Amino acid sequence: MKAYGLLLAGDPAWRERAERFALRVVDISEFLAREPLRGPLAPVRRTVTYHDPCHVAHGQKIRKEPRALLAQIPELAVVELREADWCCGSAGTYNLTQPEMAGRLQARKIANIEATKADAVVTSNPGCIIQIVQGLRAKGDAVEVLHIVELLDQAYGGAPSVRGAAGRG
Repeated sequence: MKAYGLLLAGDPAWRERAERFALRVVDISEFLAREPLRGPLAPVRRTVTYHDPCHVAHGQKIRKEPRALLAQIPELAVVELREADWCCGSAGTYNLTQPEMAGRLQARKIANIEATKADAVVTSNPGCIIQIVQGLRAKGDAVEVLHIVELLDQAYGGAPSVRGAAGRG
């Protein structure tokens, strides 16, 4: 949606409207990182690692904002993930159209995740979440995979992740 202005630049009927729309589109991490998080944040006593979704890191150039949000959570230990911005193999429908290559990318990502010894992986893309969960579960690994908003919810005193409990079975 951020690219609508570029995608429709040659269409006189839509160009201006698309540009205005694209200027208002922001990633959740961009939006939340504009100011320090508000309100009391509860300690989250766990070790996590962050996976950069391709469209966020490469397409939108958003890298520091998610980490800035994680840094504000009391007692959260964040371990940097080797090749954090390398594809996990999901890439939209890539895991369906190129399953062999997607599997190799997934295996590499899972090995890097396991090397961190983190008890959770945080990311912000549903496709990445599915791909990483599937890879971890195939290896019998119980590392939890969370959307960044789920982890922020935990810091604000929300309920524990439903996917984390359900995804282990």
